[in-house]
Amino acid sequence: MGPDILVSLADRFSAAHTALLVIDMQKDFCLEGFGAHRAGRDLSAARRTIPVIAELLAAARNTGVRVAHVGFSTLPNHGSDSGPWLAQRRRATYSSEFLCLAGTEGAEFVPELAPVEGEWVVRKHRYSAFSGTELDMLLRSTGARSVVVTGVSTNACVESTLRAAFDLDYYVAVPPDAVGSWDQALHEATLANVNHRFGVTLSSLELTEIWRGRPRLRGAA
Repeated sequence: MGPDILVSLADRFSAAHTALLVIDMQKDFCLEGFGAHRAGRDLSAARRTIPVIAELLAAARNTGVRVAHVGFSTLPNHGSDSGPWLAQRRRATYSSEFLCLAGTEGAEFVPELAPVEGEWVVRKHRYSAFSGTELDMLLRSTGARSVVVTGVSTNACVESTLRAAFDLDYYVAVPPDAVGSWDQALHEATLANVNHRFGVTLSSLELTEIWRGRPRLRGAA
């Protein structure tokens, strides 16, 4: 006999054991006048995700889905940097080694997606929300079996997080309308990779219907 498998999507992403991860929806990544915008990044995709994630947050709060707000944090004076990390940050596209500097306004979550009391806030220093953080412990302590990964950027922090979640034996869903990247080709490549290897792509509407107990059923991929 093998391990128990949650076959249907309704079972996999039931509100009873699912967590919504909101990745890097911070001013430096999403708002004009802040870090990524000053570095020349197109913010239109990030901006489009905000109302979609806001609706998912409202549905999660109404149905008991756990919520983790994950924010990137750069410590002052290169306190969180290594040589390899900083070398790559300095050549990254439309980026900066000072994005989301701890204690600055740019590190704050965008107002529309601000955490409320009782929701987890996790600070990370690398792309993955699981790297060097307490996220896995928090999820396991409440019996979470599945994660819905949203936020920016699809091909960097979102992808690193979903891959780590899968390796830690969580079921993974990514809503294409709730993730965004400055590069549409990289965005689409990540979504294709999710469906090939790491989980499923479900729209925000499909997920909210599952959480509310009236799923629009389709078979698990």
